[in-house]
Amino acid sequence: MQLANSSHTVCVPTLCNNMPSRAYLASFLIVTSFLSTTSHLHTLAAAGAFPESDDIFALDIVSKIRTDRNSTIKASMDFGHIVEAIPNGVLHPTSPNDIAALIRLSLSQPKPFTVAPRGQGHSARGQALAPGGVVVDMRSLGHDHHDAGRRCRRINVSTDELWVDVGGEQLWIDVLHTTLEHGLAPRVWTDYLHITVGGTLSNGGIGGQAFRHGPQISNVHELDVVTGTGDMVSCSPDKNSDLFFAALGGLGQFGVITRARIALERAPKRVLWVRLAYSDVPSFTGDQELLISKRSAGGFDYIEGQVQLNRTLTEGRRRSSSFFSASELDQLANLAHGTGSAAIYYIEGAMYYHGDDDTASSSSSAKLERLLEELSFVPGHAFVRDVSYVEFLDRVGRDEQKLRSAGVWDVPHPWLNLFVPRSRIVDFDAGVFKGILRDTKPVGLVLMYPMNRDRWDDRMTAATPDDDVFYAVGLLRSAVAAGDVEQLERENAAVLEFCHRERIGCKQYLPSHASRDGWRRHFGDKWSRFAALKRKYDPRAILSPGQGIFSAAGDGLTDRVASDSSL
Repeated sequence: MQLANSSHTVCVPTLCNNMPSRAYLASFLIVTSFLSTTSHLHTLAAAGAFPESDDIFALDIVSKIRTDRNSTIKASMDFGHIVEAIPNGVLHPTSPNDIAALIRLSLSQPKPFTVAPRGQGHSARGQALAPGGVVVDMRSLGHDHHDAGRRCRRINVSTDELWVDVGGEQLWIDVLHTTLEHGLAPRVWTDYLHITVGGTLSNGGIGGQAFRHGPQISNVHELDVVTGTGDMVSCSPDKNSDLFFAALGGLGQFGVITRARIALERAPKRVLWVRLAYSDVPSFTGDQELLISKRSAGGFDYIEGQVQLNRTLTEGRRRSSSFFSASELDQLANLAHGTGSAAIYYIEGAMYYHGDDDTASSSSSAKLERLLEELSFVPGHAFVRDVSYVEFLDRVGRDEQKLRSAGVWDVPHPWLNLFVPRSRIVDFDAGVFKGILRDTKPVGLVLMYPMNRDRWDDRMTAATPDDDVFYAVGLLRSAVAAGDVEQLERENAAVLEFCHRERIGCKQYLPSHASRDGWRRHFGDKWSRFAALKRKYDPRAILSPGQGIFSAAGDGLTDRVASDSSL
Protein backbone atom coordinates (compact mmCIF):
# COMPACT_ATOMS: atom_id res chain seq x y z
CA MET A 1 0.00 0.00 0.00
CA GLN A 2 1.37 3.39 -0.96
CA LEU A 3 1.93 5.84 1.86
CA ALA A 4 3.24 8.78 -0.13
CA ASN A 5 0.12 10.86 0.29
CA SER A 6 -0.30 10.36 4.02
CA SER A 7 -0.34 13.84 5.52
CA HIS A 8 -0.52 13.33 9.28
CA THR A 9 2.54 15.07 10.70
CA VAL A 10 2.77 12.74 13.72
CA CYS A 11 3.14 9.77 11.41
CA VAL A 12 6.05 11.10 9.37
CA PRO A 13 8.91 9.99 11.69
CA THR A 14 7.33 6.56 12.07
CA LEU A 15 6.98 6.14 8.34
CA CYS A 16 10.58 7.18 7.87
CA ASN A 17 11.82 4.16 9.77
CA ASN A 18 10.13 1.80 7.33
CA MET A 19 10.49 3.55 4.00
CA PRO A 20 13.39 3.94 1.57
CA SER A 21 14.89 7.41 1.64
CA ARG A 22 13.51 8.33 -1.79
CA ALA A 23 9.97 7.24 -0.83
CA TYR A 24 10.27 9.10 2.46
CA LEU A 25 11.40 12.23 0.68
CA ALA A 26 8.42 12.03 -1.68
CA SER A 27 6.10 11.54 1.27
CA PHE A 28 7.66 14.41 3.18
CA LEU A 29 7.40 16.79 0.21
CA ILE A 30 3.73 15.98 -0.32
CA VAL A 31 2.98 16.32 3.38
CA THR A 32 4.73 19.65 3.73
CA SER A 33 3.33 20.95 0.44
CA PHE A 34 -0.26 20.31 1.45
CA LEU A 35 0.12 21.51 5.02
CA SER A 36 2.17 24.56 4.05
CA THR A 37 -0.54 25.55 1.59
CA THR A 38 -3.17 25.57 4.32
CA SER A 39 -0.79 27.35 6.72
CA HIS A 40 0.00 29.98 4.10
CA LEU A 41 -3.69 30.57 3.48
CA HIS A 42 -4.38 31.00 7.18
CA THR A 43 -1.56 33.56 7.32
CA LEU A 44 -3.03 35.48 4.37
CA ALA A 45 -6.45 35.40 5.96
CA ALA A 46 -5.11 36.75 9.26
CA ALA A 47 -3.40 39.56 7.34
CA GLY A 48 -6.67 40.52 5.66
CA ALA A 49 -5.58 39.39 2.20
CA PHE A 50 -9.02 37.94 1.48
CA PRO A 51 -12.11 40.12 1.08
CA GLU A 52 -14.59 40.10 3.95
CA SER A 53 -17.20 38.53 1.71
CA ASP A 54 -15.02 35.47 1.18
CA ASP A 55 -16.38 32.83 3.55
CA ILE A 56 -13.59 30.25 3.21
CA PHE A 57 -12.14 30.85 6.63
CA ALA A 58 -15.42 31.90 8.24
CA LEU A 59 -16.44 28.31 7.64
CA ASP A 60 -13.01 27.17 8.81
CA ILE A 61 -12.85 24.85 5.84
CA VAL A 62 -9.26 23.81 6.39
CA SER A 63 -10.07 22.39 9.83
CA LYS A 64 -12.58 20.04 8.20
CA ILE A 65 -9.99 18.47 5.89
CA ARG A 66 -8.53 15.33 7.40
CA THR A 67 -5.07 14.38 6.23
CA ASP A 68 -4.31 11.41 8.49
CA ARG A 69 -3.34 8.13 6.88
CA ASN A 70 -6.50 6.27 7.89
CA SER A 71 -8.71 8.88 6.23
CA THR A 72 -6.74 9.11 3.00
CA ILE A 73 -6.26 5.36 2.64
CA LYS A 74 -9.98 4.76 3.15
CA ALA A 75 -10.74 7.27 0.39
CA SER A 76 -8.18 5.75 -2.00
CA MET A 77 -10.25 2.76 -3.14
CA ASP A 78 -13.79 2.22 -4.37
CA PHE A 79 -16.15 -0.75 -4.63
CA GLY A 80 -14.36 -2.01 -7.72
CA HIS A 81 -11.06 -2.58 -5.90
CA ILE A 82 -9.36 -2.21 -9.28
CA VAL A 83 -7.97 1.34 -9.11
CA GLU A 84 -6.14 2.92 -6.17
CA ALA A 85 -5.49 6.66 -5.91
CA ILE A 86 -4.57 8.28 -2.60
CA PRO A 87 -5.86 11.81 -1.98
CA ASN A 88 -4.01 14.42 0.04
CA GLY A 89 -7.04 15.01 2.23
CA VAL A 90 -10.68 14.21 2.90
CA LEU A 91 -13.22 16.96 3.54
CA HIS A 92 -16.01 16.23 6.03
CA PRO A 93 -18.54 18.95 5.21
CA THR A 94 -21.36 19.91 7.54
CA SER A 95 -23.25 21.85 4.84
CA PRO A 96 -23.11 22.44 1.08
CA ASN A 97 -21.40 25.75 1.89
CA ASP A 98 -18.34 23.77 2.95
CA ILE A 99 -18.13 22.13 -0.48
CA ALA A 100 -18.36 25.52 -2.18
CA ALA A 101 -15.66 26.85 0.14
CA LEU A 102 -13.38 23.91 -0.65
CA ILE A 103 -13.72 24.53 -4.38
CA ARG A 104 -12.96 28.22 -3.94
CA LEU A 105 -9.97 27.27 -1.81
CA SER A 106 -8.72 25.09 -4.66
CA LEU A 107 -9.25 27.84 -7.22
CA SER A 108 -7.30 30.30 -5.07
CA GLN A 109 -4.14 28.22 -5.56
CA PRO A 110 -1.64 28.79 -8.41
CA LYS A 111 -2.29 25.16 -9.35
CA PRO A 112 -5.72 24.07 -8.07
CA PHE A 113 -6.13 20.69 -6.45
CA THR A 114 -8.78 18.28 -7.67
CA VAL A 115 -12.03 17.62 -5.82
CA ALA A 116 -14.11 14.43 -5.97
CA PRO A 117 -17.41 13.87 -4.16
CA ARG A 118 -17.73 10.42 -2.64
CA GLY A 119 -20.91 8.89 -1.29
CA GLN A 120 -20.66 5.15 -0.73
CA GLY A 121 -17.75 4.82 -3.17
CA HIS A 122 -19.75 2.35 -5.25
CA SER A 123 -17.93 3.13 -8.49
CA ALA A 124 -15.94 0.33 -10.11
CA ARG A 125 -13.12 2.12 -11.96
CA GLY A 126 -11.90 4.86 -9.64
CA GLN A 127 -14.51 7.41 -10.71
CA ALA A 128 -14.94 8.67 -7.12
CA LEU A 129 -11.21 9.05 -6.43
CA ALA A 130 -9.04 12.19 -6.36
CA PRO A 131 -5.34 11.32 -6.68
CA GLY A 132 -3.36 14.00 -4.88
CA GLY A 133 -6.49 16.08 -4.38
CA VAL A 134 -9.32 16.21 -1.85
CA VAL A 135 -12.16 13.73 -1.60
CA VAL A 136 -15.45 15.10 -0.25
CA ASP A 137 -17.06 12.65 2.16
CA MET A 138 -20.66 13.40 1.16
CA ARG A 139 -22.09 11.21 3.88
CA SER A 140 -20.86 13.74 6.45
CA LEU A 141 -23.62 16.09 5.29
CA GLY A 142 -26.13 13.74 6.89
CA HIS A 143 -24.66 14.07 10.37
CA ASP A 144 -25.54 16.58 13.04
CA HIS A 145 -22.10 17.26 14.51
CA HIS A 146 -23.62 19.01 17.54
CA ASP A 147 -25.59 16.00 18.69
CA ALA A 148 -23.11 13.19 19.29
CA GLY A 149 -22.96 12.17 15.66
CA ARG A 150 -26.70 11.56 15.36
CA ARG A 151 -27.71 11.23 11.74
CA CYS A 152 -29.80 14.18 10.65
CA ARG A 153 -31.54 13.16 7.44
CA ARG A 154 -32.13 15.87 4.88
CA ILE A 155 -35.30 14.30 3.48
CA ASN A 156 -38.49 16.36 3.25
CA VAL A 157 -41.71 15.04 1.70
CA SER A 158 -44.49 17.09 0.07
CA THR A 159 -47.65 14.98 0.18
CA ASP A 160 -49.61 17.65 -1.70
CA GLU A 161 -47.26 18.08 -4.65
CA LEU A 162 -45.92 14.50 -4.62
CA TRP A 163 -42.19 15.15 -4.40
CA VAL A 164 -39.40 14.62 -1.93
CA ASP A 165 -36.44 16.96 -1.38
CA VAL A 166 -33.38 14.82 -0.69
CA GLY A 167 -29.79 15.67 0.17
CA GLY A 168 -27.35 14.31 -2.38
CA GLU A 169 -25.63 12.37 0.40
CA GLN A 170 -28.74 10.41 1.39
CA LEU A 171 -29.08 6.70 0.75
CA TRP A 172 -31.96 5.49 -1.39
CA ILE A 173 -32.90 2.97 1.31
CA ASP A 174 -33.48 5.90 3.70
CA VAL A 175 -35.48 7.74 1.06
CA LEU A 176 -37.64 4.62 0.71
CA HIS A 177 -38.40 4.31 4.42
CA THR A 178 -39.06 8.04 4.87
CA THR A 179 -41.43 8.37 1.93
CA LEU A 180 -43.28 5.17 2.89
CA GLU A 181 -44.23 6.86 6.15
CA HIS A 182 -46.47 9.02 3.95
CA GLY A 183 -47.70 6.17 1.75
CA LEU A 184 -45.52 7.41 -1.12
CA ALA A 185 -42.35 6.33 -2.94
CA PRO A 186 -40.16 7.36 -5.90
CA ARG A 187 -41.10 5.71 -9.18
CA VAL A 188 -37.70 4.34 -10.24
CA TRP A 189 -35.18 2.38 -8.18
CA THR A 190 -31.73 1.02 -8.78
CA ASP A 191 -31.38 -2.64 -7.84
CA TYR A 192 -29.14 -1.77 -4.88
CA LEU A 193 -30.50 0.87 -2.50
CA HIS A 194 -27.56 1.39 -0.16
CA ILE A 195 -25.99 4.04 -2.40
CA THR A 196 -26.43 7.79 -2.51
CA VAL A 197 -28.93 9.90 -4.40
CA GLY A 198 -26.23 12.18 -5.77
CA GLY A 199 -24.21 9.21 -6.98
CA THR A 200 -26.96 7.60 -9.04
CA LEU A 201 -28.22 10.93 -10.42
CA SER A 202 -24.70 11.74 -11.61
CA ASN A 203 -24.75 8.57 -13.70
CA GLY A 204 -28.35 7.88 -14.70
CA GLY A 205 -29.93 5.54 -12.18
CA ILE A 206 -31.42 2.60 -14.07
CA GLY A 207 -33.62 -0.24 -12.90
CA GLY A 208 -36.59 -2.37 -13.80
CA GLN A 209 -39.09 0.50 -13.67
CA ALA A 210 -37.16 2.54 -16.28
CA PHE A 211 -39.06 1.05 -19.24
CA ARG A 212 -42.13 2.96 -18.03
CA HIS A 213 -40.78 5.99 -16.16
CA GLY A 214 -37.31 6.39 -17.58
CA PRO A 215 -34.15 6.38 -15.45
CA GLN A 216 -33.99 8.20 -12.13
CA ILE A 217 -32.60 11.29 -13.87
CA SER A 218 -35.88 11.56 -15.82
CA ASN A 219 -37.81 11.82 -12.55
CA VAL A 220 -36.16 14.90 -11.02
CA HIS A 221 -37.87 18.30 -10.76
CA GLU A 222 -35.05 20.40 -9.35
CA LEU A 223 -31.42 20.31 -8.18
CA ASP A 224 -29.02 22.24 -6.00
CA VAL A 225 -25.51 22.02 -7.46
CA VAL A 226 -22.14 23.35 -6.32
CA THR A 227 -20.29 24.03 -9.56
CA GLY A 228 -16.58 23.86 -10.33
CA THR A 229 -16.47 27.64 -9.99
CA GLY A 230 -17.57 27.39 -6.35
CA ASP A 231 -21.06 28.74 -7.03
CA MET A 232 -24.14 27.27 -5.35
CA VAL A 233 -26.86 27.08 -7.99
CA SER A 234 -30.48 25.93 -7.90
CA CYS A 235 -31.61 24.64 -11.27
CA SER A 236 -34.57 23.01 -12.97
CA PRO A 237 -35.92 22.56 -16.51
CA ASP A 238 -37.01 26.22 -16.35
CA LYS A 239 -34.21 27.78 -14.30
CA ASN A 240 -30.51 27.45 -15.15
CA SER A 241 -31.66 24.60 -17.34
CA ASP A 242 -28.31 23.99 -19.02
CA LEU A 243 -26.76 23.08 -15.66
CA PHE A 244 -29.80 21.00 -14.69
CA PHE A 245 -29.58 18.83 -17.80
CA ALA A 246 -25.79 18.72 -17.64
CA ALA A 247 -25.55 17.57 -14.02
CA LEU A 248 -28.11 14.76 -14.41
CA GLY A 249 -26.07 11.91 -15.84
CA GLY A 250 -23.06 14.25 -16.16
CA LEU A 251 -20.57 11.99 -14.35
CA GLY A 252 -19.81 14.68 -11.78
CA GLN A 253 -18.10 16.90 -14.36
CA PHE A 254 -20.11 20.07 -13.83
CA GLY A 255 -20.85 20.19 -10.14
CA VAL A 256 -21.65 18.36 -6.92
CA ILE A 257 -25.34 17.53 -6.50
CA THR A 258 -26.28 18.54 -2.94
CA ARG A 259 -30.09 18.37 -3.24
CA ALA A 260 -32.61 16.79 -5.59
CA ARG A 261 -36.39 17.13 -5.77
CA ILE A 262 -37.68 13.74 -6.88
CA ALA A 263 -41.13 12.78 -8.16
CA LEU A 264 -43.25 10.46 -6.01
CA GLU A 265 -46.21 8.15 -6.57
CA ARG A 266 -48.56 6.21 -4.34
CA ALA A 267 -46.61 3.30 -2.89
CA PRO A 268 -47.87 -0.26 -3.28
CA LYS A 269 -48.15 -2.58 -0.30
CA ARG A 270 -47.04 -5.84 -1.85
CA VAL A 271 -45.45 -7.33 -4.96
CA LEU A 272 -45.90 -10.47 -7.01
CA TRP A 273 -42.25 -11.19 -7.80
CA VAL A 274 -41.86 -13.43 -10.85
CA ARG A 275 -39.09 -15.20 -12.73
CA LEU A 276 -39.74 -16.93 -16.05
CA ALA A 277 -37.15 -19.24 -17.63
CA TYR A 278 -36.24 -19.39 -21.34
CA SER A 279 -33.84 -21.59 -23.25
CA ASP A 280 -33.51 -19.40 -26.38
CA VAL A 281 -32.80 -15.72 -26.78
CA PRO A 282 -35.43 -14.87 -29.46
CA SER A 283 -38.29 -15.95 -27.16
CA PHE A 284 -36.65 -14.25 -24.20
CA THR A 285 -36.11 -10.89 -25.91
CA GLY A 286 -39.42 -11.08 -27.76
CA ASP A 287 -41.34 -11.44 -24.52
CA GLN A 288 -39.31 -8.73 -22.82
CA GLU A 289 -40.07 -6.30 -25.64
CA LEU A 290 -43.75 -7.22 -25.52
CA LEU A 291 -43.80 -6.53 -21.79
CA ILE A 292 -42.10 -3.13 -22.01
CA SER A 293 -44.65 -2.10 -24.64
CA LYS A 294 -47.36 -2.40 -21.94
CA ARG A 295 -46.76 0.97 -20.32
CA SER A 296 -50.11 1.27 -18.56
CA ALA A 297 -52.16 -1.06 -16.36
CA GLY A 298 -52.20 -4.72 -17.32
CA GLY A 299 -48.49 -5.51 -17.38
CA PHE A 300 -45.55 -5.69 -15.04
CA ASP A 301 -44.47 -2.62 -13.08
CA TYR A 302 -40.84 -3.77 -13.14
CA ILE A 303 -39.04 -5.74 -15.85
CA GLU A 304 -35.47 -6.98 -15.82
CA GLY A 305 -33.75 -10.12 -17.05
CA GLN A 306 -30.75 -12.29 -16.33
CA VAL A 307 -28.49 -14.62 -18.26
CA GLN A 308 -27.39 -17.75 -16.43
CA LEU A 309 -24.41 -19.28 -18.20
CA ASN A 310 -24.97 -23.02 -18.12
CA ARG A 311 -21.69 -24.00 -16.52
CA THR A 312 -22.61 -21.95 -13.45
CA LEU A 313 -25.73 -24.11 -13.14
CA THR A 314 -24.31 -27.51 -14.02
CA GLU A 315 -20.82 -27.58 -12.52
CA GLY A 316 -21.45 -26.60 -8.92
CA ARG A 317 -20.03 -23.06 -8.81
CA ARG A 318 -23.43 -21.42 -8.56
CA ARG A 319 -24.11 -19.35 -5.49
CA SER A 320 -27.15 -19.63 -3.26
CA SER A 321 -30.09 -17.54 -4.41
CA SER A 322 -32.31 -15.18 -2.46
CA PHE A 323 -35.11 -16.07 -4.87
CA PHE A 324 -34.74 -19.66 -6.09
CA SER A 325 -34.94 -22.61 -3.74
CA ALA A 326 -32.41 -25.44 -4.02
CA SER A 327 -34.94 -27.61 -5.84
CA GLU A 328 -35.72 -24.81 -8.29
CA LEU A 329 -32.01 -24.36 -9.01
CA ASP A 330 -31.88 -28.11 -9.73
CA GLN A 331 -34.84 -27.68 -12.06
CA LEU A 332 -32.99 -24.94 -13.95
CA ALA A 333 -29.84 -27.08 -14.10
CA ASN A 334 -31.87 -29.91 -15.64
CA LEU A 335 -33.25 -27.47 -18.19
CA ALA A 336 -29.69 -26.44 -19.06
CA HIS A 337 -28.64 -30.08 -19.48
CA GLY A 338 -31.69 -30.91 -21.54
CA THR A 339 -31.44 -28.05 -24.00
CA GLY A 340 -27.67 -28.02 -24.47
CA SER A 341 -27.88 -24.24 -24.79
CA ALA A 342 -24.95 -22.12 -23.66
CA ALA A 343 -27.24 -20.19 -21.33
CA ILE A 344 -30.60 -20.12 -19.61
CA TYR A 345 -32.37 -16.77 -19.65
CA TYR A 346 -35.04 -15.56 -17.32
CA ILE A 347 -37.28 -12.57 -17.16
CA GLU A 348 -37.67 -11.01 -13.75
CA GLY A 349 -40.95 -9.17 -13.37
CA ALA A 350 -42.86 -7.51 -10.57
CA MET A 351 -46.55 -6.74 -10.36
CA TYR A 352 -47.44 -4.25 -7.63
CA TYR A 353 -50.70 -4.25 -5.71
CA HIS A 354 -52.01 -1.84 -3.10
CA GLY A 355 -54.11 -3.92 -0.76
CA ASP A 356 -52.77 -6.37 1.78
CA ASP A 357 -55.85 -8.54 2.13
CA ASP A 358 -56.90 -11.78 0.41
CA THR A 359 -59.11 -9.97 -2.10
CA ALA A 360 -56.24 -7.79 -3.37
CA SER A 361 -53.92 -10.79 -3.53
CA SER A 362 -56.42 -12.91 -5.47
CA SER A 363 -57.16 -10.10 -7.92
CA SER A 364 -53.47 -9.55 -8.58
CA SER A 365 -52.84 -13.28 -9.03
CA ALA A 366 -55.61 -13.46 -11.61
CA LYS A 367 -54.13 -10.46 -13.43
CA LEU A 368 -50.73 -12.17 -13.43
CA GLU A 369 -52.18 -15.40 -14.83
CA ARG A 370 -53.74 -13.51 -17.74
CA LEU A 371 -50.42 -11.82 -18.49
CA LEU A 372 -48.44 -15.08 -18.37
CA GLU A 373 -50.77 -16.60 -20.99
CA GLU A 374 -49.31 -14.13 -23.51
CA LEU A 375 -45.72 -15.24 -22.95
CA SER A 376 -43.50 -18.02 -24.34
CA PHE A 377 -41.40 -19.14 -21.35
CA VAL A 378 -40.57 -22.82 -20.90
CA PRO A 379 -43.71 -24.54 -19.54
CA GLY A 380 -43.46 -25.35 -15.85
CA HIS A 381 -40.74 -22.77 -15.32
CA ALA A 382 -42.68 -19.81 -13.90
CA PHE A 383 -41.66 -19.05 -10.33
CA VAL A 384 -43.70 -16.62 -8.21
CA ARG A 385 -43.23 -15.05 -4.78
CA ASP A 386 -45.66 -12.77 -2.92
CA VAL A 387 -43.55 -10.33 -0.88
CA SER A 388 -43.78 -6.90 0.69
CA TYR A 389 -42.78 -3.87 -1.36
CA VAL A 390 -39.78 -3.20 0.88
CA GLU A 391 -38.67 -6.83 0.76
CA PHE A 392 -38.69 -6.70 -3.02
CA LEU A 393 -36.87 -3.39 -3.37
CA ASP A 394 -34.16 -4.23 -0.82
CA ARG A 395 -33.49 -7.72 -2.22
CA VAL A 396 -29.86 -6.93 -3.11
CA GLY A 397 -29.31 -5.49 0.37
CA ARG A 398 -30.13 -8.91 1.79
CA ASP A 399 -27.76 -10.52 -0.69
CA GLU A 400 -25.07 -8.10 0.45
CA GLN A 401 -25.32 -9.34 4.02
CA LYS A 402 -24.91 -12.94 2.89
CA LEU A 403 -21.91 -12.06 0.74
CA ARG A 404 -20.32 -10.08 3.55
CA SER A 405 -20.77 -13.04 5.88
CA ALA A 406 -19.08 -15.25 3.30
CA GLY A 407 -16.22 -12.79 2.87
CA VAL A 408 -16.91 -12.17 -0.84
CA TRP A 409 -18.31 -8.63 -0.79
CA ASP A 410 -15.12 -6.58 -0.40
CA VAL A 411 -13.39 -8.21 -3.36
CA PRO A 412 -12.47 -6.80 -6.80
CA HIS A 413 -15.46 -6.14 -9.06
CA PRO A 414 -14.27 -5.68 -12.65
CA TRP A 415 -17.77 -4.85 -13.84
CA LEU A 416 -18.75 -3.94 -17.38
CA ASN A 417 -22.11 -2.32 -18.11
CA LEU A 418 -23.29 -1.74 -21.66
CA PHE A 419 -26.31 -0.37 -23.49
CA VAL A 420 -26.84 -2.55 -26.57
CA PRO A 421 -29.26 -1.54 -29.37
CA ARG A 422 -32.22 -3.87 -29.89
CA SER A 423 -31.27 -4.34 -33.55
CA ARG A 424 -28.02 -6.04 -32.50
CA ILE A 425 -28.94 -7.84 -29.27
CA VAL A 426 -29.14 -11.28 -30.93
CA ASP A 427 -25.72 -10.71 -32.53
CA PHE A 428 -24.37 -9.63 -29.14
CA ASP A 429 -25.76 -12.76 -27.51
CA ALA A 430 -24.19 -14.98 -30.17
CA GLY A 431 -20.80 -13.32 -29.96
CA VAL A 432 -20.61 -12.87 -26.19
CA PHE A 433 -22.75 -15.37 -24.29
CA LYS A 434 -22.45 -18.14 -26.86
CA GLY A 435 -18.91 -17.14 -27.83
CA ILE A 436 -16.50 -15.25 -25.58
CA LEU A 437 -18.14 -16.25 -22.28
CA ARG A 438 -19.54 -19.64 -23.28
CA ASP A 439 -17.17 -21.78 -21.20
CA THR A 440 -16.80 -19.41 -18.25
CA LYS A 441 -18.11 -19.93 -14.73
CA PRO A 442 -18.44 -16.40 -13.33
CA VAL A 443 -19.25 -15.55 -9.76
CA GLY A 444 -21.86 -12.81 -9.88
CA LEU A 445 -24.75 -11.74 -12.06
CA VAL A 446 -25.27 -11.13 -15.76
CA LEU A 447 -28.17 -8.76 -16.39
CA MET A 448 -29.96 -8.21 -19.68
CA TYR A 449 -33.16 -6.21 -20.04
CA PRO A 450 -34.67 -3.63 -22.41
CA MET A 451 -35.65 0.01 -21.96
CA ASN A 452 -37.61 2.47 -24.07
CA ARG A 453 -35.41 5.29 -25.33
CA ASP A 454 -38.28 7.80 -25.45
CA ARG A 455 -38.30 7.71 -21.64
CA TRP A 456 -34.83 9.30 -21.62
CA ASP A 457 -34.57 13.08 -21.98
CA ASP A 458 -32.10 13.78 -24.78
CA ARG A 459 -31.33 17.21 -23.33
CA MET A 460 -29.31 15.40 -20.65
CA THR A 461 -25.69 14.45 -21.23
CA ALA A 462 -26.20 10.71 -20.60
CA ALA A 463 -25.35 8.69 -23.73
CA THR A 464 -27.57 5.93 -25.13
CA PRO A 465 -27.78 4.02 -28.44
CA ASP A 466 -30.03 5.44 -31.16
CA ASP A 467 -32.51 2.53 -31.37
CA ASP A 468 -35.98 3.12 -29.93
CA VAL A 469 -35.34 0.17 -27.62
CA PHE A 470 -31.97 -0.75 -26.15
CA TYR A 471 -30.80 -3.36 -23.66
CA ALA A 472 -28.91 -2.85 -20.43
CA VAL A 473 -26.33 -5.65 -20.23
CA GLY A 474 -24.41 -5.88 -16.98
CA LEU A 475 -21.49 -8.24 -16.50
CA LEU A 476 -21.50 -7.89 -12.71
CA ARG A 477 -18.83 -10.40 -11.84
CA SER A 478 -16.61 -10.74 -8.79
CA ALA A 479 -12.97 -11.82 -8.54
CA VAL A 480 -12.83 -14.29 -5.65
CA ALA A 481 -9.75 -16.36 -6.51
CA ALA A 482 -6.16 -15.72 -7.57
CA GLY A 483 -5.99 -14.71 -11.21
CA ASP A 484 -9.68 -13.85 -11.47
CA VAL A 485 -9.13 -10.12 -11.95
CA GLU A 486 -6.80 -10.59 -14.89
CA GLN A 487 -9.07 -13.20 -16.46
CA LEU A 488 -12.22 -11.13 -16.09
CA GLU A 489 -10.47 -8.04 -17.44
CA ARG A 490 -9.31 -10.01 -20.49
CA GLU A 491 -12.88 -11.13 -21.08
CA ASN A 492 -14.19 -7.58 -20.68
CA ALA A 493 -11.62 -6.38 -23.22
CA ALA A 494 -12.64 -9.15 -25.61
CA VAL A 495 -16.31 -8.13 -25.29
CA LEU A 496 -15.49 -4.49 -26.05
CA GLU A 497 -13.26 -5.46 -28.96
CA PHE A 498 -16.04 -7.66 -30.37
CA CYS A 499 -18.54 -4.80 -30.11
CA HIS A 500 -16.12 -2.44 -31.86
CA ARG A 501 -15.17 -4.93 -34.59
CA GLU A 502 -18.76 -5.92 -35.32
CA ARG A 503 -20.06 -2.35 -35.07
CA ILE A 504 -22.64 -3.31 -32.46
CA GLY A 505 -23.16 0.36 -31.59
CA CYS A 506 -23.20 -0.09 -27.82
CA LYS A 507 -22.54 2.57 -25.20
CA GLN A 508 -20.98 2.02 -21.81
CA TYR A 509 -23.07 2.76 -18.74
CA LEU A 510 -20.93 3.86 -15.78
CA PRO A 511 -18.38 4.45 -18.54
CA SER A 512 -14.61 4.17 -18.42
CA HIS A 513 -12.46 5.13 -21.40
CA ALA A 514 -8.70 5.32 -21.65
CA SER A 515 -8.48 8.13 -24.21
CA ARG A 516 -10.09 11.40 -25.20
CA ASP A 517 -11.07 9.81 -28.49
CA GLY A 518 -12.89 7.09 -26.57
CA TRP A 519 -14.85 9.71 -24.68
CA ARG A 520 -15.63 11.60 -27.88
CA ARG A 521 -17.04 8.43 -29.42
CA HIS A 522 -18.98 7.71 -26.25
CA PHE A 523 -20.79 11.06 -26.25
CA GLY A 524 -21.07 11.25 -30.05
CA ASP A 525 -23.07 14.29 -31.12
CA LYS A 526 -23.26 15.44 -27.49
CA TRP A 527 -19.48 15.83 -27.14
CA SER A 528 -19.19 19.47 -28.24
CA ARG A 529 -21.99 20.53 -25.88
CA PHE A 530 -20.50 18.43 -23.08
CA ALA A 531 -17.10 20.12 -23.48
CA ALA A 532 -18.65 23.59 -23.71
CA LEU A 533 -20.58 23.03 -20.49
CA LYS A 534 -17.38 21.83 -18.83
CA ARG A 535 -15.66 25.08 -19.81
CA LYS A 536 -18.57 27.04 -18.33
CA TYR A 537 -19.08 25.22 -15.05
CA ASP A 538 -15.65 23.73 -14.29
CA PRO A 539 -13.13 25.71 -16.37
CA ARG A 540 -10.12 24.56 -14.32
CA ALA A 541 -11.16 20.90 -14.60
CA ILE A 542 -10.94 20.22 -10.88
CA LEU A 543 -14.09 18.09 -10.43
CA SER A 544 -14.24 14.28 -10.47
CA PRO A 545 -10.82 13.65 -12.03
CA GLY A 546 -11.23 9.89 -11.61
CA GLN A 547 -13.45 9.84 -14.70
CA GLY A 548 -10.39 10.71 -16.79
CA ILE A 549 -12.33 12.78 -19.31
CA PHE A 550 -10.44 16.07 -19.16
CA SER A 551 -6.87 17.14 -18.46
CA ALA A 552 -5.40 17.69 -15.01
CA ALA A 553 -6.57 20.50 -12.75
CA GLY A 554 -4.87 23.82 -13.24
CA ASP A 555 -4.34 23.46 -16.97
CA GLY A 556 -7.71 25.00 -17.71
CA LEU A 557 -9.88 24.26 -20.72
CA THR A 558 -9.75 25.87 -24.12
CA ASP A 559 -11.90 25.76 -27.21
CA ARG A 560 -9.62 23.03 -28.53
CA VAL A 561 -11.34 20.55 -26.19
CA ALA A 562 -14.49 20.74 -28.27
CA SER A 563 -12.72 20.37 -31.57
CA ASP A 564 -12.27 17.00 -33.21
CA SER A 565 -8.90 18.19 -34.48
CA SER A 566 -7.53 18.09 -30.94
CA LEU A 567 -8.48 14.47 -30.34
